[in-house]
Amino acid sequence: MFDREYFNLGYLDILSYRDSVIHRLDPRTKLVAALAFIVTVVSFPKYEITGLLPFFLFPAMLFSLGDIPVRFIVKKVLLVSAFAFFVGIFNPLLDHRPLHVIGGITISGGWISFFSIMLKFFLTATSALLLIATTSFPGICHALQKLGMPEIFVSQLIFLYRYIFVLAEEAMKIIRARDMRSFGSRGRDMKVFIRLSGMLFLRTVERAERIYQAMLSRGFTGRLLTMHSYGFTSADLVFLSATITLLYLFRTYNVVGALGRISLRGLG
Repeated sequence: MFDREYFNLGYLDILSYRDSVIHRLDPRTKLVAALAFIVTVVSFPKYEITGLLPFFLFPAMLFSLGDIPVRFIVKKVLLVSAFAFFVGIFNPLLDHRPLHVIGGITISGGWISFFSIMLKFFLTATSALLLIATTSFPGICHALQKLGMPEIFVSQLIFLYRYIFVLAEEAMKIIRARDMRSFGSRGRDMKVFIRLSGMLFLRTVERAERIYQAMLSRGFTGRLLTMHSYGFTSADLVFLSATITLLYLFRTYNVVGALGRISLRGLG
């Protein structure tokens, strides 16, 4: 089970090495587009639901053009959606003001704001995961560096990400060693868990020191280097322009409401 979770932890990086239209875009283009998307989504008022629906076009486009498995990303988003759920579930208890009546059922503002929070979370979390799956976390860090982010901050980000895998690898070794030396439920009590946690901390610190010394011996000076050469192309310009234009239109006009009014006129 732990091996499977360790593989899933790095599967986003594996997806980032695919060759597609989205993968070939400059990381700065994808980062700016994702940030613009997230800012636009969270800028909606708390009682907005229909205005958020057109924004599903952006992740749908990334899924399709980037050849990213939908099930894997959605599963990851649903796994962490409990945090947003517990943030918004108290809204119906605090906001009883009736806002809409659908089919004779009165819907309070608390329920509308709750669904709005869940929609915003799903859209923003999905776009963030898709950004990593089509760019890789090191690629995002290099994009931040190119956009003027301080190098010390970028270095801390990429080291934090890489040492997650170091921590997971050391934990996997300790768990395998424990499983080979224990039978049934032995070795799974809290006392053993505390000892293993302390051992894991010491082993990761020692390994981090070895890795850092190896980096210094190879000429590391604090600046992140990459073997890929990035540059803006016409595809980057088209993608970024189309994204910004659609975000502006979706934010300024209620597309779903306009389509509903057109449909009603056609039926009339």
